[in-house]
Amino acid sequence: MVLVVTQSSRKERRSEILCLGIESTAHTFGVGIVNERGEILANEKNVFQKFSQGTSPADAAKFHEENCDQVIKKALEKARVRLEEIDLLAYSKGPGMPPCLLVGLRKIRELAREIRKPVVEVNHCVAHLEIGKLVCKCEDPVFLYLSGGNTQIISFSKGKYRVFGETLDIPLGNLIDCFARMLGLPFPGGEHVEKLAEKGSKFIELPYSVKGMDVSFTGILTKIEKLLKEGGYKPEDLAYSLQQVAFSMIIEVAERAMAHCKKKELLLIGGVARNKELQRMCKIMCSERNAKFFVVPDEYSMDNGVMIAWNGILARDQGVSNVEELDIDPKWRVDEVEVTWMR
Repeated sequence: MVLVVTQSSRKERRSEILCLGIESTAHTFGVGIVNERGEILANEKNVFQKFSQGTSPADAAKFHEENCDQVIKKALEKARVRLEEIDLLAYSKGPGMPPCLLVGLRKIRELAREIRKPVVEVNHCVAHLEIGKLVCKCEDPVFLYLSGGNTQIISFSKGKYRVFGETLDIPLGNLIDCFARMLGLPFPGGEHVEKLAEKGSKFIELPYSVKGMDVSFTGILTKIEKLLKEGGYKPEDLAYSLQQVAFSMIIEVAERAMAHCKKKELLLIGGVARNKELQRMCKIMCSERNAKFFVVPDEYSMDNGVMIAWNGILARDQGVSNVEELDIDPKWRVDEVEVTWMR
């Protein structure tokens, strides 16, 4: 349960560290403000809705540039704090799209110069893991991280988050978005494909590709594209079949990781975590293993600034004061991060 700060506690929190985090890896420019107790004071965002309609990352970056100041202002107002009262800053260093990442970098440099406070460089993927743990109150889970840009099975071991399995080609969220685009459905396609799948009843055989601990989704996409061109297949049956096959693949690998790591918690995170059928299938698997299943709330499943701010709090010993040292890393992997706060 996320704590809510009331007016009466405003004076009390002045002695606590406040972190403002900026997320700008892709379609979302988000700003979150969190204190060291994990209280979420603000979670504001603006999403570039035309992300899949033939636009480029540069278009999304332009959108972020035009909206970033407004989002920061709204976050400060929601948290009822002035910028000068912020003790720590954090931003998404990567992975992500360079033009979008650069917007966050420039803005965090600007804020750091203004209030002269240290800045923490945050790995976007690690931030998803940590906000999931915070709001779900789980201890040491295997993470099933599924989004438009990531598909990984992750767990903590020996000072780092280790990747036990991942996609060999496109992420699961991207598979769903591509299928939605084929049908002319809006972006992001997840909720639209999910609703369509609820109307499906006939299972259509699609490629089931699990290679050791990794998965491959391009075969599904190619087969569906072929079937749509051939005609005679209902979109709702294709949506139903896509979900059943793709979700079964990823749950198989997640279960194998839980067995290997001897862990009794599964935490579903990322934008695809919102899918109720996926949640249902995960619950069944965990029930059969006598394990606990957690799913991140919708508000924190999509990209957001809160996760960056909370990771900033956790990694505050890694903060730097020289803004010229800050940079972006579009290919920064989750298993390259030194998780010093969990030693």
